[in-house]
Amino acid sequence: MDAISQSLLSVTDLSVAFHQQGRASLAVDRVSFDIKRGECVALVGESGSGKSVSALSVLKLLPYPVASHPSGSIRFKGRDLLTLSEREIREIRGSDISIIFQEPMTSLNPLHTIERQITEIIHLHRPMSNSAARARTLELLTQVGIPEPETRLGSYPHQLSGGQRQRVMIAMALANEPDLLIADEPTTALDVTVQAQILTLLADIRARLGMSLLFITHDLGIVRRIADRVCVMNGGKIVEHGPVEQVFTAPKHPYTKALLAAEPKPDPAPPRPDAPEVMSANDLKVWFPIKRGLFRSTVGHIKAVDGVSLAVRRGETLGVVGESGSGKTTLGLALLRLISSDGPIVFLGRNIQGLKFKDVRPFRRNMQVVFQDPFGSLSPRMSVGDIIAEGLSVHQPKLSDDAREARVIKALEDVGLDPETRFRYPHEFSGGQRQRISIARAVVLEPSFIVLDEPTSALDMLFQSQMVDLLRELQRKHDLTYMFISHDLRVVAALASHLIVMRNGKVVEEGPAAELFKNPKSDYTRALFAAAFRNEAAGNGAVAT
Repeated sequence: MDAISQSLLSVTDLSVAFHQQGRASLAVDRVSFDIKRGECVALVGESGSGKSVSALSVLKLLPYPVASHPSGSIRFKGRDLLTLSEREIREIRGSDISIIFQEPMTSLNPLHTIERQITEIIHLHRPMSNSAARARTLELLTQVGIPEPETRLGSYPHQLSGGQRQRVMIAMALANEPDLLIADEPTTALDVTVQAQILTLLADIRARLGMSLLFITHDLGIVRRIADRVCVMNGGKIVEHGPVEQVFTAPKHPYTKALLAAEPKPDPAPPRPDAPEVMSANDLKVWFPIKRGLFRSTVGHIKAVDGVSLAVRRGETLGVVGESGSGKTTLGLALLRLISSDGPIVFLGRNIQGLKFKDVRPFRRNMQVVFQDPFGSLSPRMSVGDIIAEGLSVHQPKLSDDAREARVIKALEDVGLDPETRFRYPHEFSGGQRQRISIARAVVLEPSFIVLDEPTSALDMLFQSQMVDLLRELQRKHDLTYMFISHDLRVVAALASHLIVMRNGKVVEEGPAAELFKNPKSDYTRALFAAAFRNEAAGNGAVAT
């Protein structure tokens, strides 16, 4: 690796241990890497390999004293960051080094508007007038691709889509033009077209400012596109490192070879010809009012879902794709009666639109959801076992304690987690592991219909492939019906038999997935697929259908 004297950041023999119940477990084991000025270094590896823990150590953001550093140093511009006081490290955070977190909903303050949160970062390190800060905020939101940024300044995080929240996080990180940007899965929640815009934006800023980038991701296509060097992590160690082309074309370590070879196999389960409809909607609308003025008068509407009709049969997977903010997640929440909507929704033969809360409750066991942001949907005060068992307690209260625990253990095994982890809490898991906990919570009730909102977005390639196989196995075993919402068209192609393409709240194209992938008719669908296939071509090859 490069000499310390030539590096902006130099991590040497870094170890991270977590101390719980009198025991210490090593999450990072003597990791070393350097980043030069203007260089992009990528950390890749499976969930729980130590990527994010290594990055959080740079800004001393780990939960000390639960976490400690048995060995190592992190030198930035010649200073060992691990030895700095809290006051000294605060001066560096957000100014010299910024970070984009993996889960924007838990990183943004739900009580503050987008404008307030961005201007707060600006004022903290660059005092300026309110009008100048507002202008800078609009500039940043425009740079990261937020449409009509003036209308979003007064929005709260829950009023934005997952992709839009991630773009706000990127805007905040870039506000003070840092020397080093740590990007922890920054494009996880973004569709392929916006992903391309963000990667281009980061490349432009790197070139203009000479900014260095530590990029953490499980998307190998992005690594090949943006990074100069790559470090492959497994079990808390760097098992291989080098120039991107060298590692990708001639990997040496068996784990690197397995990571590069991993890809979900396309094998969508078609429904039986006589399969009944499980869920359908006709001319469904979700309009959010825009209120302004002293009396908060309605001056317009955000048409999140605007006249969508669909039908999903038993055993079928309906794929829903489109840009961030196109209405995909809102559609799924409306079908589950988790938000208000207009238009009939028929579930298991009954129109559930207009039913009171207590009348919808009996249907809840048969309709489940896996949310995009696993950390935000898991109670930090409950153990994993209690989280998974909660639905059983509500919907199957007559189960004995032993039977309930056996169901929890089976659910954890189904999603590839050690049953002993049921005694731990969500913050003790990686992002990908938390997503698997969310899936276990949904499938433990053996529902008829599951909305899967980006369920593989936080997973590395190996676990994505395993999760697709798991979802397919569960579907065939229990005749499950899925609505699969995703921007990862490779995963959609592996699971979905029917496809809906959304834009601005409307369906622009739909049909059998295999046919649509081969012969898209609308210009928007062609552009969406072209962007996705270019990203795949940069990594593991084109999407197979």
